[in-house]
Amino acid sequence: MGRFSFWGFKSSHELLQNSLGALERDVMNLAWEKPEITVRECCERLGSGVAYTTVMTTMDRLFKKGLLARRKAGRAFVYRASATRHEIEVAVATELVQSLLQRDANHAGEPLPILSFLVDAVSERDRALLEELERLVREKRRALLRQKS
Repeated sequence: MGRFSFWGFKSSHELLQNSLGALERDVMNLAWEKPEITVRECCERLGSGVAYTTVMTTMDRLFKKGLLARRKAGRAFVYRASATRHEIEVAVATELVQSLLQRDANHAGEPLPILSFLVDAVSERDRALLEELERLVREKRRALLRQKS
């Protein structure tokens, strides 16, 4: 089979960025910069081009999506990121891999082809990365053996 590029494939960072609107991305970037932020502070940092009610609605939407947590402080809410940028990117990547493995198991009965494609892709890109993958597999095996004991 010939090689081709899958142009539609996105990294976990790109998937996260594309799943949020521009204002949602801006708000999340502000939330990742500070431990806590209010709607008013967010408005001030975003500039005069965005209405308070728009930012309030956006932060509420991000809360409902689980990306922001909030607590009541007087009559207003104080928001914080529910996870770091890295933790969210890892969660997106994990969900993508689990989805591929599940799809492969449903159609072929075994996840082996997807895993072998992963090893091929890693080894073509970087031999050191392949060695790191081997190290991670050994480490995971040891951890699973310790759990059984």
